[in-house]
Amino acid sequence: MRASDADRDACAERLATALSEGRLDLAEYERRLDEAMNAVLIGQLRALTADLPLPPPPAERDDFAPAAASRSALASPWKDWVDEWRWWLGGAVIMTGIWGVTSIMGGDLLPYWPLVPLGIWAAILVAAAIWPDESSGSRR
Repeated sequence: MRASDADRDACAERLATALSEGRLDLAEYERRLDEAMNAVLIGQLRALTADLPLPPPPAERDDFAPAAASRSALASPWKDWVDEWRWWLGGAVIMTGIWGVTSIMGGDLLPYWPLVPLGIWAAILVAAAIWPDESSGSRR
């Protein structure tokens, strides 16, 4: 049976996987890839991957996967924004910890200096939500 472009591409993908796994060295990969791209019959392609392990079977399909995917697609614009606030919160915890340790070590309650960088950072996050970047299609 004659090989199609899709058959050649699948063979090339399998060879690339074998190269990345260390099953083929670069010279052997290039030789086999050249033969795969010039193959006319499916049997020629099979011979090129006969000594390589079979690819893993596709993962079982979950009946709830499409609903979850559509939900994540809808939540995607807000996910980045929530992730940015998580970074902000992490920074707040670290800066507050430094402020607390230095206050304890100094024996006196120091002014809460993390308010300035956290306030600027929060203002930037709010501004990014209010005035999105139209050129990239995202809020940033």
